[in-house]
Amino acid sequence: MESLVLPNEILLSEVKELLSEGHTVTLRAKGNSMFPFIRGGRDSVVLQKAGRVQTGDIVLACLSGKRYVLHRIRSLNHEQVVLMGDGNVRGMETCRPEDIAGKVLQIIRSGRYIDCSSPAERRKVRIWQCLFPLRRYILAVYRRIHKYSPFSPSTQKAICL
Repeated sequence: MESLVLPNEILLSEVKELLSEGHTVTLRAKGNSMFPFIRGGRDSVVLQKAGRVQTGDIVLACLSGKRYVLHRIRSLNHEQVVLMGDGNVRGMETCRPEDIAGKVLQIIRSGRYIDCSSPAERRKVRIWQCLFPLRRYILAVYRRIHKYSPFSPSTQKAICL
């Protein structure tokens, strides 16, 4: 599969347009703000037009200054949507409901499709959200273990050299 790298402001404005026309779009995730559910550089997401969204959905939202984020909805009402990445321990963003360009239908990991609306996936999200007070420590332990794992990308590069 051929990939093309474009600046976010160009790529995501085009993605927003495609989604508004009813197309689905698959994007490779970048960054780790949605870890542990989405890992940048490894996972891809399948987006569709937002339609009806609810708390717990992962959405592509345009924030002020034409900055886009792929984060989970923490709360929403008719005037405001509060977003936060699963891998974040603080810092939330807000946008208006009309600023949500798309909703993640599936996460693609190692050729496997994970349905974001499945009961099992929703259950994992609820558990992760309940662990919010401990998230900092859980993520720190995971990153420390992963950093020294013989299967981590940084270790693999070192071994190959």
